[in-house]
Amino acid sequence: DSIDGLLPAVSIDQKTTSRNPRSTVGTVTEIYDYLRLLFARVGTPHCPECGRVIERQTTDQVADKVLAHAQGRRALVLAPVVFGRKGEYAKLFEDLKREGFSRVRVDGEVRELDEEIKLEKNIKHTIEVVVDRIVVRENSLGRIAEGVEQATKLAQGKVWFWLLPDRDDPERMPGELLQYSLALACPEHGHSMDDLQPRDFSFNAPYGACPDCLGIGSRDEVDPSLVVPDPSLTLNEGVIAPFKSGNYYPQVLRAVAQHVGTDADTPWEDMPKKAQKALLHGLGNEKVRVDYRTVDGRDTYWYIEWEGVLAAVKRRYTEAQSDAQREKLSAYFATVPCETCGGKRLKPEVLAVTVNDKSIHDVTEMSAAESLAFFEGLHFTGQAAVIALPIVKEIRERLRFLVDVGLDYLTLERATATLSGGEAQRIRLATQIGAGLMGVLYILDEPSIGLHQRDNERLIATLERLRDLGNTVVVVEHDEDTIRAADFVVDMGPGAGEHGGHVIAAGTPAEVMATEGSVTADYLSGRRRIAVPETRRKPGRGTLKMTGAKENNLQNVTLEVPIGTLTVVTGVSGSGKSSLITDTLAPALANRLNHAHRRTGPYRKITG
Repeated sequence: DSIDGLLPAVSIDQKTTSRNPRSTVGTVTEIYDYLRLLFARVGTPHCPECGRVIERQTTDQVADKVLAHAQGRRALVLAPVVFGRKGEYAKLFEDLKREGFSRVRVDGEVRELDEEIKLEKNIKHTIEVVVDRIVVRENSLGRIAEGVEQATKLAQGKVWFWLLPDRDDPERMPGELLQYSLALACPEHGHSMDDLQPRDFSFNAPYGACPDCLGIGSRDEVDPSLVVPDPSLTLNEGVIAPFKSGNYYPQVLRAVAQHVGTDADTPWEDMPKKAQKALLHGLGNEKVRVDYRTVDGRDTYWYIEWEGVLAAVKRRYTEAQSDAQREKLSAYFATVPCETCGGKRLKPEVLAVTVNDKSIHDVTEMSAAESLAFFEGLHFTGQAAVIALPIVKEIRERLRFLVDVGLDYLTLERATATLSGGEAQRIRLATQIGAGLMGVLYILDEPSIGLHQRDNERLIATLERLRDLGNTVVVVEHDEDTIRAADFVVDMGPGAGEHGGHVIAAGTPAEVMATEGSVTADYLSGRRRIAVPETRRKPGRGTLKMTGAKENNLQNVTLEVPIGTLTVVTGVSGSGKSSLITDTLAPALANRLNHAHRRTGPYRKITG
């Protein structure tokens, strides 16, 4: 009928966190924001090719590089005053005209400042002032240096050279943009970069994101484990799933197998690695003779350059004319790390920036416990200490909160879409502690779910810390340790559904345990208990055995499960239980027994 004393409420439930592939543990806990700030302010940039520390360039060095790269080319010396920002910039154009400049390059097009230039206000633009027009020659070196000086004064140390396309043969010699900065550059390989900004370390912005995967860190490619779902089959039995039917590909595959010296009746798992590689990845320019029998029974032969099963599936998917064919082939694709960045999401020059010899990705691929140890041992001197210490303090605190709620095994790069409900809830719990709010009502839904008993004490200590900050914490929970640690317990019952809905007991844990008619009280007090079976079922139907499991953190694991028994796989959070059962054993059995096409973690063999 009424609610009194209601506080501002924060619900930390088990709803799944963001399914956005760009969302990671580091971003949702705000730790990654502080990492970006730290690396931008005290990071040491290196050349991504040779690894040497990148230092500032001089005007003469830039002029020499332009001469070496563009001898004889016509070029515009440009000062990039606006780069990727929204606006109309009418006042900028007026000011440039007043300073004596006559041309600008707007979004790649050279415009006269005498003409009216109208830009879309809500679209990002790039504006470069045309400082000079030159022909790059030895005798124009002084003029190039003057242009560099003038451009860098206008553009805060940056100067670009637009090499004009050849008038007679623009296809042979197209236009080319050279970018230099007096800020930072490698003297040997020419890798140049501006003063570091936090946005340069964001994989959600074009300034730092890998240009190929756009910061996702992965792409869809043909997965060998989906192409070969059952390694116990032979080529003649259709081990290559996308090509197990039809007339053409089975004969081609047999020809390739014969060419590399293996038998089409040999099980895939027993084939030499060289033969498997040839079938999946192709033989390059090597010619393979295919003895072919047509559908109407005629015999013929020809020579082919075998591209490989993976390339063939990808090509057929790209060339597919119908949605049905594309959908059928898409079953053989899986998300794999981007080849360009190796799944690291960022540009090479950004990954080459280090703090204490660690790149920002090196830090994010550590577990929370390892990251905390790294930052606990981090020391700075001089001006770097003044800048870095407040940032490092915030990072340490947030990492410690993650460890305190039992998530010390999670890496900061872990995608939030892969977290369980319990993990996602405890991450939000750690974030709330980091916020340091007081006078708030926190409501949690079974925060101990999925947590090993070893970590329960840390979770309870975290909840007590939230309470001690001056907050009210209400927890819906079945866990015995949490109930015993509570200041006040409300027991609902007596049964479930239509048999429930009543408050059976309310008070301290001791008062609740003394209540008669409460199922919870009976088990807490020891009046009732779950008896351990006196006899165990004896396995008599053999075992299911998997060898060589290596998914995620599994170390070449061999699993042997007695058939016909209740088998429990246990271990601390993050020890590899889900990797072994959910990601490896379950899909392997589904592929073999139900002819599914699920991605399977790597393993050597399965029997039983």
